[in-house]
Amino acid sequence: MSDRMAPRTEIRLAGEGGQGMILAGIILAEAASIYDGKMAVQTQSYGPEARGGASKSEVVIADGEIDHPEVLAADVVVTLSQEAYEKYAKSVRVGGLLIVDDEKVCGITQTDAIRIPISRIAFGTTGKSITANTVALGVLVGLTGVVSRPAIEKAVAARAPRGTEEMNRRALAAGFAEAEKVKRSEIRTP
Repeated sequence: MSDRMAPRTEIRLAGEGGQGMILAGIILAEAASIYDGKMAVQTQSYGPEARGGASKSEVVIADGEIDHPEVLAADVVVTLSQEAYEKYAKSVRVGGLLIVDDEKVCGITQTDAIRIPISRIAFGTTGKSITANTVALGVLVGLTGVVSRPAIEKAVAARAPRGTEEMNRRALAAGFAEAEKVKRSEIRTP
């Protein structure tokens, strides 16, 4: 899928407050700008509730100057909650990529959505559901190649709280492994 990424890639990461999607956006932007030498801008917004309401992080990554910092037509949308899915799933452009945590979202109407039990994978890998954002980053980067694997690994390690580096490394690796499964199933499916 990495061949689908354009010189300017617009990504929307959405979930509930407290799921870490804002942090995921910051990490992704840092991976692009600090470790891969690309241009990146990250913006965020929260619902009226600090925890539990929908929150989103938007990241624009480009090879050159970014003239507009907001997502206009998302190339990739990742949703980790029902409310986030309802608010943002339709914002993915035609031909874009919609990644949905099918453990947290029911009634997925987009037939081309990539359904992954992100929260279950996070808990199964690390014993902590809070690492779902890191699993989601592994899936996103593994499917798109929008940043290099070494760049996202370094950015996650740099942002991980002291003592959680190994746990976050395992969560990221689990996301990459899931992306590989998706790619293999696409190759088999005509």
